[in-house]
Amino acid sequence: MRLFLRGRRTPAPTPPETTELSERQRAALPPRFEAVAEALAERSSYVAEACWVVGHDLAETGVSLGESLEDLRTTTQTVESRDPAFAEVHALSVAWSEATLGYLHTISCADPLTGLSTLAHVRERISDLYREAKACSHALVVTDAHIPGSPGSDDSIATARRMSLLGQTARTVFAGAAAVGQVAHHRMVVVAPRDETLVKRLGLLKQMVEHSADRIWIEGLPENDRSAGFLLDELARGA
Repeated sequence: MRLFLRGRRTPAPTPPETTELSERQRAALPPRFEAVAEALAERSSYVAEACWVVGHDLAETGVSLGESLEDLRTTTQTVESRDPAFAEVHALSVAWSEATLGYLHTISCADPLTGLSTLAHVRERISDLYREAKACSHALVVTDAHIPGSPGSDDSIATARRMSLLGQTARTVFAGAAAVGQVAHHRMVVVAPRDETLVKRLGLLKQMVEHSADRIWIEGLPENDRSAGFLLDELARGA
């Protein structure tokens, strides 16, 4: 019984057929999808990566996810006469979502005029303290800015500038603060360590902002995260 046949070789695998995009196809492509189309035409293994890149770019330019997916479908129909594969849709959608969430996180963390953390970010940092069982070692230092003039007549830009300066001073005094944020139009809170220096730091802050703040006081954090949320809501409404 012969186990091997001399002279016979296994034929080499035939490389996948590649084609070039025609001018008609290029003209039909949506903006930014040229790299995806070329990867499809070349039968490349990097189609999903190209979808990820274009998904990220589209999100950064403000194109909606629905429109992005429609453009992806137009691209695959133009090049291969088919709907997008799951891997292609998944790559584009994940990239679009990550870029959008990154942008939302950036704008939700700090007010663009004052540089102070937003109420949402302060709330998140306090929740982190409860999750880490560190809430009992922190307190809120609340500051009401002094707004010259009658109520309702203050200049928004001038108020933002005043809040920004208060925030800079608070960061200097409470260098280890978990957050320094604006919870209302003219109210700032510092999530400060509740240690033996807290009262001294409070006194120093009062001296440094004597002419730009109406009132400064300490609020202890309640026993649970839910109650802390209610406290922040009260501080936001009471300003």
